[in-house]
Amino acid sequence: MSGSEEDDLVAALEPVLQALRSLNVPFYVGGSVASSYHGDVRSTMDVDLVCELTDDQVGGLPNEVSEDYYASKPAIRDAIRRKSSFNLIHYSTSFKVDVFVSPERPFDRQVIERAELGTVGRGGSLKVPFATAEDIIVIKLQRYRLGNETSEQQ
Repeated sequence: MSGSEEDDLVAALEPVLQALRSLNVPFYVGGSVASSYHGDVRSTMDVDLVCELTDDQVGGLPNEVSEDYYASKPAIRDAIRRKSSFNLIHYSTSFKVDVFVSPERPFDRQVIERAELGTVGRGGSLKVPFATAEDIIVIKLQRYRLGNETSEQQ
């Protein structure tokens, strides 16, 4: 990831992480950003977050990030109800934060518990919990299986 991509990642990710922390929402970073952290460097314009967001917390997240992000409360509520995902788009960088609401199966809770604290940004400016490399592989295999074992991405 280039220096400017790292700067954009930190600018887009930090306020969301602060909001999740202030709401006491357990979370971790997955996807290509986590893969890059573990050594499989990829260029990306989005970041995947997995969290245990509930209906009680739904109002707080958009309120906390409303100045800096496009966030749709109906989309967030729907994602919580269906245990799916929604997007937050950072206005100043156009970086997209894909937020996946955890289905809260035992495995999903264990991934959050096993997440490793690491850093992103120049000089490690932002501390972030990352899914372990092993968990990333298992998650990719699960998605591959759910996709009838055909996938360009997985």
